Amino acid sequence: MTTCFGYTRVSTVKQGEGVSLEAQKDAITKYADHNGLKIANWFEEKETAAKTGRPVFNQMMRDLKSGRAGGLIVHKIDRSARNFRDWALIGDLADSGIQIHFATETLDFGSRGGRLAADVQAVVAADYIRNLRDETIKGLQGRLKQGLYPYKAPLGYLDMGRGNPKKPDPKLRSGIVDAFELYATGQYSLRSLQAELEVRGYAAPSGRPVSRSSLENILGNPFYAGIIRIKRTGETFPGVHETLITSDLFNRVQKIKGNRCGKKVTRHAFTYRRLIRCAECGFTLSGERQKGRVYYRCHTSTCPVRGFREDRVEQIIHRYLKSCIWDERHKIAADKTLSVWYRQKDTLQRERTEVDLQMDQLNAKLERLTDAFVDRVIDRETMAKRRQTYLLELKSLEAKKVELGKSGSDLRHLLRFFELLNDVARLYKIALAHEKRQLVELATSNVLASADSLTAEPSFWFRASEAASAVPFGCHCRATFRTLRQWLKDEFGLEQEKDDGPSIKELTTRLSDMFEKYSGAFDNTTQQNSEET
Repeated sequence: MTTCFGYTRVSTVKQGEGVSLEAQKDAITKYADHNGLKIANWFEEKETAAKTGRPVFNQMMRDLKSGRAGGLIVHKIDRSARNFRDWALIGDLADSGIQIHFATETLDFGSRGGRLAADVQAVVAADYIRNLRDETIKGLQGRLKQGLYPYKAPLGYLDMGRGNPKKPDPKLRSGIVDAFELYATGQYSLRSLQAELEVRGYAAPSGRPVSRSSLENILGNPFYAGIIRIKRTGETFPGVHETLITSDLFNRVQKIKGNRCGKKVTRHAFTYRRLIRCAECGFTLSGERQKGRVYYRCHTSTCPVRGFREDRVEQIIHRYLKSCIWDERHKIAADKTLSVWYRQKDTLQRERTEVDLQMDQLNAKLERLTDAFVDRVIDRETMAKRRQTYLLELKSLEAKKVELGKSGSDLRHLLRFFELLNDVARLYKIALAHEKRQLVELATSNVLASADSLTAEPSFWFRASEAASAVPFGCHCRATFRTLRQWLKDEFGLEQEKDDGPSIKELTTRLSDMFEKYSGAFDNTTQQNSEET
């Protein structure tokens, strides 16, 4: 009685959960019993036969060559191999004297005619796989060109079935956004960012904290900005799924990652660290803890500036914020702002037209880029990089177009910002330490320490608000609208010190979020006065 190995295979793990493997095993067992063969060992595999490198198949080949069995029984030819290399290995076994049997095929592999028929069927199986692969790739490319991601949803999104775009996961959505925003500050490395997200309670679907490798993949994936990138080929496609971040934020994160300039770990997270500057020597005061209290000191040996205790710094900042409260001046600034806002409509239309023109130019560049790749002027890698850059610019212009299409503009947000300024001092009094730091960063451009006092210089927005309130009501009529920054510069001689500073909308949103968090701490009188204003 010849001793044989039995080999069963399905293409995927999911198929292995069905009855296919058991059916193959039953057919092989019946064939062995009918032909007087003995099954010495079973080899079961859940992997496609279209490609080489199957571990179970390779182990079986080694055992057969070492003489541990005299034959091999497979359910059908396409269960053994669907590529010419593995089929050649089976042919080598037959040439070396190993018996090859197929349980459901009436083929005599030992005869010339049976061997030829088996070779023909193997070729047909290989051709079937090639055609199936081509059709699958064609279908995937069709989905990608429609803006649909046909693979498993990345972390932060949910699969919604075939033909539907991915949907943001409500449990992980805020965590993904926070990861990008925190890393974009330049204050976090991957290690410290991972720790911060764990403190905030964000976790992977498995319940475990997000690993550093997963976090790195998230920060480098343009999918969250609306761009589908196929990692294997480098191809990029505009997606129709809902974006979690803007393309500008994604580009900032890539710049920080590329320069490796992110701050590693903030060991001493004092509230006013790097915010107080010495008026004498120009260096930043360093925070230190002594006897349970925090002090900010200048460590220049010849500097006369002494240290300031943190609670005194809070008192001075609070007194400064109280001095910024408006009364009747608010109406003057609000009316002046509105008069400028009403002249914005024509300019908005011109800006929309300009954005449409820029989008058309980018689409033309994408077409020329494809033509250059087809004509072999550029290689695939260059095309993929340029295409991703153009698509991100396109997404940025689309976002700008959406903003221009909204009824409210930055001037509307400025009105809301003016209203919020009245209660910033009281908000500062009850806010947490990191929120106090945010308020100081928003309201001041510099806090200077002299020998015996601290002085706070107002930020651009506070100086703009004070200047706006000091100008008599009314403004010059102009034929064209100017942007807010140009208007403030022309009317009040003010220029923003940093081009990458927060926009009015961002300032208003951050202040509004804080006020909403502490809304219960304000009395009804304050709320009524705010509504009347």
